[in-house]
Amino acid sequence: MLIGEPLALDLINTRPLDTDLIATPDLLRRWLDLEADRLPGFDGVLSEDDVTAVRGVRDHASAAVHALLSGERPGEAALRGLNDAQRAAPAVRELSWDGAALTATEVRTGPPGVRLAAALAEAAADLLGDQASGRIRQCEAHDCVMLFLPAHPRRRWCAAALCGNRARVARHYRRHRTV
Repeated sequence: MLIGEPLALDLINTRPLDTDLIATPDLLRRWLDLEADRLPGFDGVLSEDDVTAVRGVRDHASAAVHALLSGERPGEAALRGLNDAQRAAPAVRELSWDGAALTATEVRTGPPGVRLAAALAEAAADLLGDQASGRIRQCEAHDCVMLFLPAHPRRRWCAAALCGNRARVARHYRRHRTV
């Protein structure tokens, strides 16, 4: 599982090839544990409804990103799905007094899956609305569908230690095999 990309790309990358890494509440919990520093406050028991809500955001975000990768306009259904997910549990900056100063904390209400879907849809909106979205790439390894946002313009693989190394080994093999 590739993590460490923008949160929306990490979510999209939970669907490599024919696998779904968030298909069950337990799998979603594992992914949330990996993303805990970026998604605080989503501990507790998750349900199938929570998985469905998160997978819906993933599908909409994926459709929008892949449209951009193809140089096309994202479809209305994808954009509407992301917007609706955010509206279902809008973030409110709640003020409180900590004894010495006012603090503002972002709070969402509703069931865990709805709150999580809203936070993930917001992350997708942040990514899609940023100029950096034009730099998103798909891994060049022939058997990989992972997406990444390169920090360096020459980056070609989702992970140099995985796909990059396999590509280099295959290239070496092709050059040095006996005919």
